[in-house]
Amino acid sequence: MLLDAVFPPDPRVENEALTLVKAGHEVFLFCLHYGEQLENESIKGIFIRRYLSSKLEYKLSALAYTLPFYKNSISKKINHFLEVNNIDSIHIHDIQVAGAAFKANSILNLPIVMDLHENRPEIMKFYPHLNKFPGKYVIKPSIWKFYEKKYIEQTKATIVVTEEAKQDLLERCDVTKDQIVVVPNTVHRSFYKEAVYNIDIENKYQNDFVLLYLGDTGLRRGLMTAIESISTLVKKIKNIKLVIVGVSSTDFILKEKVRALHIEKYVDFEGWKDVSLFPSYIKSSTICISPLHKNKHHDTTYANKIFQYMSLGKPLLISDVDAQKNIIKRAVSGLVHKAKDKADFTDKVLEMFANTDLVDRYGVNGKEFIENEFTWEQTSKNLVHLYNKLEV
Repeated sequence: MLLDAVFPPDPRVENEALTLVKAGHEVFLFCLHYGEQLENESIKGIFIRRYLSSKLEYKLSALAYTLPFYKNSISKKINHFLEVNNIDSIHIHDIQVAGAAFKANSILNLPIVMDLHENRPEIMKFYPHLNKFPGKYVIKPSIWKFYEKKYIEQTKATIVVTEEAKQDLLERCDVTKDQIVVVPNTVHRSFYKEAVYNIDIENKYQNDFVLLYLGDTGLRRGLMTAIESISTLVKKIKNIKLVIVGVSSTDFILKEKVRALHIEKYVDFEGWKDVSLFPSYIKSSTICISPLHKNKHHDTTYANKIFQYMSLGKPLLISDVDAQKNIIKRAVSGLVHKAKDKADFTDKVLEMFANTDLVDRYGVNGKEFIENEFTWEQTSKNLVHLYNKLEV
């Protein structure tokens, strides 16, 4: 496995590696360090091989498909990693390191699997540094998309996180459906079966009608829609509370809106909390939300929070981005509102407020869906099957 970042942490990389180790494979992980970690160690049976990087190399990674310096630098390290560890196949984690990986593999010609954690060329369009000088002129998402297609067509298989992402690649790349494997970032059974609850959090919200949001709070996540809705909802739901557990550099914009609407007592910015506290917040909620803005990236990826919500039996209110809309309709576990539409968001909350039986049914449906179909233990079987087939 090739990861051009420090490890740990990276939940997807760790989950996949541990799954393959459990299935009988030897997994060596190439990753980077900055002088603060061991070069070689074993973590839970994963053989970690760290290569020294620098701040300059890190900055050059943004120019991976603009200038050759990053690719040349990383490819030398990858080449050493492949030869010294007698690697049989290569698993590339995300498109950024793909160019360096293919360069390093040009002589060995080992089979390659590409693992696209997200739709990087599309999400790059929202990066702040790509919307101002000099990034706007030297980093082109269209070029990244070109190379993504090029490398996908040269791999044995490509792993994506949703069926929608698979369909997107089938439409724009010269590959067969068997070459695209879906491995979603779902929850482990331990998340909900071994959860430990914090009584202080439960007591804090025991008398509130809680709309809960977990995760990154960047503006494209749609929290402004929820905040603007609160000023209307409070007229009908006196004990309503929007609880936001997460953080981003744009939080000041959300907080300014809350102050401007004079709804400070109805919105809690909890900041970032350890994942171990997530079950307590979810248990204390009434409705869990994911009001993502609609774009090509969100249409083809999941917000992992929705699986955490469902695993603990909570009903969902989510925006109509394709991937999460389709999965919620499949599970019959909540309602869908039009993205960025405050009025529709408000109407859906009021509908759920007025129908407790509906809310309870959605919660039960979501929990059953996770337990029966959508835990990591279930969805990771596609990954194991891929590598078993690769060995033949």
